Amino acid sequence: MGRRAKFDDEFRAQAVEMARVAGRPRYRVAADLGISDTTLAKWMANDKASDNEDPLTVSEREELEQLRAEKRYWVMEREILKKATAFWVKESNG
Repeated sequence: MGRRAKFDDEFRAQAVEMARVAGRPRYRVAADLGISDTTLAKWMANDKASDNEDPLTVSEREELEQLRAEKRYWVMEREILKKATAFWVKESNG
């Protein structure tokens, strides 16, 4: 069984950045760096998971919540109008 190599955080960060901007397949970048493709993929996944910070400001978040509430209202209103229209059509044909 092979010995597991230890890489510092700086090397990992540079490897992830290189893989993202290289314009080449990840497995080739990994081979050039002397690491496995699986290792680089895991580092990239961990880096992506740590970047899940909220990119929205507080005011943008508030506006988003307001817009979502308005959307729920309009969707509900549209459904009511659809049902009312179907009822009126049925009544006028019957």
